[in-house]
Amino acid sequence: MSKKYIAIAGNMGSGKSSLVKFLCQHFGLKPFFEPNDINPFLVRFYKDMHRWAFHSQMSFLTQKYRIHQELDNHQEPVIQDRTIYEDAQVYAKHLFLQKYMDKQEHETYTHMYENFVRTITPPDLMIYLECPLRMLRKRIKMRGRKMEMNIPDSYITSLEKLYKSWISKYKRSPVIVYSTEKIDYMSDFIHRADLLETISKHL
Repeated sequence: MSKKYIAIAGNMGSGKSSLVKFLCQHFGLKPFFEPNDINPFLVRFYKDMHRWAFHSQMSFLTQKYRIHQELDNHQEPVIQDRTIYEDAQVYAKHLFLQKYMDKQEHETYTHMYENFVRTITPPDLMIYLECPLRMLRKRIKMRGRKMEMNIPDSYITSLEKLYKSWISKYKRSPVIVYSTEKIDYMSDFIHRADLLETISKHL
């Protein structure tokens, strides 16, 4: 099998990590997860978004670029939990629109992002997970990350709108949109032979 690259996109709590783990087991893929635990600004960002938004996003951007370089060089099929495209088109854009990042900060971030994107390989398949706010909030509460407990619904809703706008315009690779509204959505996914077959074709 030649090297293939699948990406999983979606809002926080949409079920990306669970799907990555399942597809790794089913197809023997090498996983690349989002490095939340090594962003030194993330806890401070959730406490004071105006002060730390630019720092946090630049940290995510450089870490994500390093991951993209690593998976580009990996010889086996790979799968990624959240891409560099979402960082820029959803999270950084939201922070700018909400005035957590000023114009100069956003321009600096965008120039860096555009330079990075020119040098990386896009996914062979993008799987986008859509999920309503009430279920996103329920999953965030269930996984119990302390720094996420006080995130307002308005923040998650704003991200969701930007996600839908981004995925509707995304043209870098084929896209599968999959609903994860049910709390046991993995059971449905496992029984969706047509979806697994579609993924298999891209591998």
